Amino acid sequence: MKKVTVGIIGAGRIGQLHADNILGSQLYNLKALSDIQVEHLKGTHYENLVPVITTNPQDIFTDSEIDAVFICSSTDTHAEYIKAAARAGKHIFCEKPISFNIEETRKALEVVKEAGVKFQVGFNRRYDKHFRKVRETVQAGVIGTPHVIKVCSRDPEAPPEAYVQRSGGMFIDMTIHDFDMVRYLSGSNVTEVSVAAANLVDPMFGVNGDIDTAIITLKFENGALAVIDNSRQAVYGYDQRIEVFGDKGVVSAENETQTNIRISTKESIASDHPKYFFLDRYKDAYVEEINDFAKAILEDGPLVCTGEDGYQAELLAVAAHVSWKEARTVSLTELSSVPV
Repeated sequence: MKKVTVGIIGAGRIGQLHADNILGSQLYNLKALSDIQVEHLKGTHYENLVPVITTNPQDIFTDSEIDAVFICSSTDTHAEYIKAAARAGKHIFCEKPISFNIEETRKALEVVKEAGVKFQVGFNRRYDKHFRKVRETVQAGVIGTPHVIKVCSRDPEAPPEAYVQRSGGMFIDMTIHDFDMVRYLSGSNVTEVSVAAANLVDPMFGVNGDIDTAIITLKFENGALAVIDNSRQAVYGYDQRIEVFGDKGVVSAENETQTNIRISTKESIASDHPKYFFLDRYKDAYVEEINDFAKAILEDGPLVCTGEDGYQAELLAVAAHVSWKEARTVSLTELSSVPV
């Protein structure tokens, strides 16, 4: 069976996650790993299983055997790596966001289009079996015309300050998944964004020009409305719930819990906590997204999550930032004149 030969740029936590999933897939060969430092890979299983471990990403771009590049490096490097990979004729899988600047994203996607390579963004939640079933239910018309979409996305604990300082802010780092999810569920683009935000979890966020709690309302081209509620700290676990309400009914997906047991007594009814970390909650979705990418390459099929989807989610993150800073509703038509 033909396989996709891959090089990965960025061998941190997410890069290693993809590397392990690629090594475990029947659809891939992992040829190379590149990072600015590779000392942390010494003595690991990668030394035996990956032929090339290098500090020079050009080794991946110039390797004629490599079909596709996974870009898992820091966000500020994405755009240049995307353009280099596209010009080298490599298909591209890029972790979110595509960049911190929508003009840079536009330019990178133009190069991808000119090169004619496939480009997938790592919005792994599209591949979650529960969320996918919700979308399929909506698309089938079971709940009628969608009126209201709700996304609850709360992290189990605040990230370290060093991470916050380079994250680009909550909207581009965390909420961007939710922006993509409301578009995925609605099948429509957003026209307006309005944000109410606060610092309620840790003053550290405010010191670094960020927020940790937000309620975001969105209006769609098809008239539907959406509400996203975000927090950087839910003490009971990783809170990930969605709902689509329509004129014929409602469909929702609840949290995955650590176990599915329920204890019922005279005094109370109790169930287990939600899974605690995104790597546990979306473990299967990470596998599904890379296998879907491989099949799109091998069968020359469509992608579930395209560069355009990544771009639209970034636009919403920018609109949310402006709405928060200026305390007003922002129309997406404004963004062509908004400094980014």
